[in-house]
Amino acid sequence: MSSPTPTLLAERMANVRHRRQERRPVESNVPKSRLITWEPSEEFIKNSHIINTPVQTMYIMGDLGPSGKLGLKENEYVLCTIKSDSNGVITIKPDFNNNRGAYRLETQGEKREVWRLYLENASSHIHAEEKEREQRMYRDLYTRHKEYLNSLVGQDFEMPPLGILRLIVNGEIVSAQGYEYDNLYVHFFLDLPNNWSSVPFHCLSGVTQTCRTHSVGKDVAFFSYPFSFETFFHKEDESDGSLPQWPVMFFKVLSLDFWQRYRTEGYGFLVIPSTPGYHRMTCHTWRPLQSGTVAELRRFFIGGAPELEDISYVRVPGTFKVTHYTFPAVKICTCISSNSI
Repeated sequence: MSSPTPTLLAERMANVRHRRQERRPVESNVPKSRLITWEPSEEFIKNSHIINTPVQTMYIMGDLGPSGKLGLKENEYVLCTIKSDSNGVITIKPDFNNNRGAYRLETQGEKREVWRLYLENASSHIHAEEKEREQRMYRDLYTRHKEYLNSLVGQDFEMPPLGILRLIVNGEIVSAQGYEYDNLYVHFFLDLPNNWSSVPFHCLSGVTQTCRTHSVGKDVAFFSYPFSFETFFHKEDESDGSLPQWPVMFFKVLSLDFWQRYRTEGYGFLVIPSTPGYHRMTCHTWRPLQSGTVAELRRFFIGGAPELEDISYVRVPGTFKVTHYTFPAVKICTCISSNSI
């Protein structure tokens, strides 16, 4: 029996280093500055915000006091606010009723009263020439805004060559839950089947940050780690009408102990969806389990665990080509299938 040939993914995995067992202080060149101003002053708000257009404000108020108690300040209420800016735009709040129900205004004090407020536009209607000129101004404004947006986006879009399928994946590793130990992090790899290729010098693997678990019903580690892949598929035989095999993402979940030693917590894989759009997926993982108390003590005190030399063996590897199958009667390992990322 010949030894199995390592796949390309296994060779790339050999170059991915595990977490360092010793932590060294990293000198940061980021200047220390106050990122958040909890109590901003009015001058700070005016200088920091984008829109700072001078506005004139007028309040229409009403004395809603009972008969015989008019002129008291506590009985004055704002009925309407009118604002006019330097661009000639007039804003009224609340808006005109326009044959809708009245606004309700409830007074404060010993005798609560409810007033019904109607706001109507009593200005004379504009002439047809002025209305047409206003509509032309709006159309010209919308046209210039559309041209401005087109100048930002552009008209020429990059298209893949003829006969090549371009696949772009923008994803996020959200969380992991149900694992035995804390301080989790995830190694992930993208395996490309035959006739698939990637952008030169584009990394198809990565590792998340180390995250502690939080009790949200279950112990959950929230990563929110983004990743992005860009791949291409080229069909050599144009007469073959079969659909291509889609890339597969492999995951390896690990944990760190107090001495910065890692333990394997689970292996899993997900096939990249073949339909465009948003997908939310859950990957169930497993790991080789050594039975016995000695193995658990070794895993707790020393770290480490049985690992797969080739992570593609979580799924049917690409080099697995046989015409018949034989199933031995010896059970090599058991699996834990209750974990997911």
